[in-house]
Amino acid sequence: DLPWREAIRHRCRSARAVLRRHPWAPPLMESRQNPGPATLAHHEAVLACLRRGGLDWQLVAHAYALLDAFVYGFALQEASLPFEGTGEIAGLAEGIIDAFPDGAYPTFVEFTTRHVLQPGYSFGVSFEFGLDLLLDGIDSTR
Repeated sequence: DLPWREAIRHRCRSARAVLRRHPWAPPLMESRQNPGPATLAHHEAVLACLRRGGLDWQLVAHAYALLDAFVYGFALQEASLPFEGTGEIAGLAEGIIDAFPDGAYPTFVEFTTRHVLQPGYSFGVSFEFGLDLLLDGIDSTR
């Protein structure tokens, strides 16, 4: 067994990977009144992992809700992006910015030009950053 943080990290990464391959799945999965065995096994494994980490039941509830919302929310946002890779970002961003009235949305323009359009930008990097923040926060309240 992995330590709880690494086990949760692995599960979150795996869930994101599955949701990226099957972006149509979340609404279907969440609409079921009776979860199937695979969903129940996932819930059981995550809950047990959080308990092994020493979390009390209240913190387990908060941690599970936050991690679940983060993974699903990130996957939904990722699936909604109007580009696939970094090569498409420049043309798309420039087209959006060019359509702005002069001087409109200066912070958005600066963010885009100074961060998003820089070499190596990847929206997906924010997943690891956010997951680290969540795990650090959960760990600090145990």
